Amino acid sequence: MPAQINRQFQLAKRPVGVPDRDTFSYVEVPLGEPGPGQILVKNQYLSLDPAMRGWMNDARSYVPPVGIGQVMRALGVGQVIASQNPQFAVGDTVNGALGVQDYFLGEPAGFYKVDPKRAPLPLYLSALGMTGMTAYFGLLDVGQPKAGETVVVSAAAGAVGSVVGQIARIKGCRVVGIAGGAEKCRYLKEELGFDGAIDYKNEDVQAALKRECPKGVDVFFDNVGGDILDAVLTRLAPKARIVICGAISQYNNKEAVRGPANYLSLLVNRARMEGMVVIDYTSRFPEGIRDMSGWLAEGKLKSKEDVAEGLENFPEALLKLFSGENFGKLVLKI
Repeated sequence: MPAQINRQFQLAKRPVGVPDRDTFSYVEVPLGEPGPGQILVKNQYLSLDPAMRGWMNDARSYVPPVGIGQVMRALGVGQVIASQNPQFAVGDTVNGALGVQDYFLGEPAGFYKVDPKRAPLPLYLSALGMTGMTAYFGLLDVGQPKAGETVVVSAAAGAVGSVVGQIARIKGCRVVGIAGGAEKCRYLKEELGFDGAIDYKNEDVQAALKRECPKGVDVFFDNVGGDILDAVLTRLAPKARIVICGAISQYNNKEAVRGPANYLSLLVNRARMEGMVVIDYTSRFPEGIRDMSGWLAEGKLKSKEDVAEGLENFPEALLKLFSGENFGKLVLKI
């Protein structure tokens, strides 16, 4: 059996603004054994996602908030080391909501097996995990891009955005990414094959959109909200589609979230704006994973993981999401 102590980060309080180490309680608890229907998993990698900030709020959402004193919710991959569930055997590698801790003990609701021989484990938290599925279904089902159209992606060097842009390229679209800093913009164009890049930290986004999208924006995949969403709204093409995937610029606001000032552009251009949440597509994940695996194998799709190390460094690693420090999919190696 493993060591009898399980290190955990529990939610200590609901943060106002940017969360910090004091938002969480670090505890060490005795490690139990699985009861009927339960499994014990040794966590190996955890996914650090912007959605985690929303899960800390006591507000109505697509999943219940994390309770005060509960283990902070996080998706992850790990290995089953004990099982009283007939669907999972010792030695299986599983993907599920493992939580920010060394070990998961409980019923594996929503868990599924992955094959560590087919792909490195962090890939199951990026292109072959929720991140990749968000990009795949958000772009293709909600954005509905057509070959020859112009697709703009915000937070384009991030986990979801970088995959969205590559899928749009695979589908024959012209792709423009918005990212922060020269290095990220170079990466988009030289490594991922984006047609254009806009550095929101060092240039006027509205002017750059005129330069990069002279015929307007047909599809905008938004991960940021705020000023960047407002700027893109001024450049919409007729019948444009805006996919609202996230709004990381607004997550740590101490005041109310600021909505789009230029929304009347939707009316003028007969455009639509639609939100998407990836859990709505769970039953179709095999379809997405099949296509994504094929594109990875063919070299048409690249996945970049930014791996932080050490469970004890969780609070500081999480903050990289909100400062823009992470480059690619942020993952914590336990």
